[in-house]
Amino acid sequence: MDLDNTARRLGAALRMRAEPIAISFHEAPPAGERFEARVPSPTADGRTGKVSAGCVFWVEAGGKSFWTAKEDHANCSVGSFTHGFLPLEAAGAGADVGALVESGWVAESDFGSIEHVLVEHAAIGYGPLAAARETPEVVLLMLSSIGAMIFRDALPEARIEGKPQCHIIAIAKERNEFAISFGCMLSRTRTGMPSGEMTAVIPGRRLAEALERIEKAAEVDKTVAAYASVDAQRFDHPSTIR
Repeated sequence: MDLDNTARRLGAALRMRAEPIAISFHEAPPAGERFEARVPSPTADGRTGKVSAGCVFWVEAGGKSFWTAKEDHANCSVGSFTHGFLPLEAAGAGADVGALVESGWVAESDFGSIEHVLVEHAAIGYGPLAAARETPEVVLLMLSSIGAMIFRDALPEARIEGKPQCHIIAIAKERNEFAISFGCMLSRTRTGMPSGEMTAVIPGRRLAEALERIEKAAEVDKTVAAYASVDAQRFDHPSTIR
C-alpha cells in the first residue's frame, strides 16, 4: 500500500487532528533510532522506564519514528503485560497494579480477561503511518467524537472497549479485529489525552478494507449532513456543521 496516501485519506475521512500511528512488532531491533529519554530512579518495587507508560509512545510517535525495548516500557506493569513483555503473575506483583486494585479501579479477577500480545518481542516500533516503510501490525487512530462516529458507522463490528486503554493494541494484533476505546484514566492522565478524544485500532492486514469502508461511510455522512443542513433552514434555531 501507499501508506502516505492511506494516512492522508484516513485523516481526511475521520477528521483527525493527529497523524495515524503505525505500531510494529519485531523479533530483533529494527533499523532506525531507538527512543531516548532520561530514565528516573526506580520505585521501591524496581519499576522505571523511559516514559511513565507505553501509551506515552503513541503521543511521541506523532512526529517521529523510533523503536523501543522491554525496559523502555517497564514503569507500567499493565502496559508491559498487554504488550507481551511481562507474564500476568509478574505484572500483578507490581506496586502500581496493587494501587489500582486497592483503589477499586480494577479487580484482580479482571486481569485474566485483558487482551495481551501473546509472544514477547525484542522491540516495538512506533511512528507516523505516513512514514512507515511497510504495513504495520497495528494502526492506531486518535479520534474526536465525530471521527469515532464515522469509524463505528463504517465498521459496526468493531469492539467497544474501556480500561485498560492499551489492550486494544493486542485486540488488533492478536485477534485481527477493529476496536474503539473510551480510554482509561490511567492512560489519559499519563498522556495528557484530551477529554473529547478516543482511540481506535485497525489491524494492518485489514487496512485497505478499513480505508474503503471508512471513506464510504464518510461520504454518506456528508450527504446526510447536506440534507439536514438544508432542512434545518426551515426553522428558527441555528444549525451548524463542524
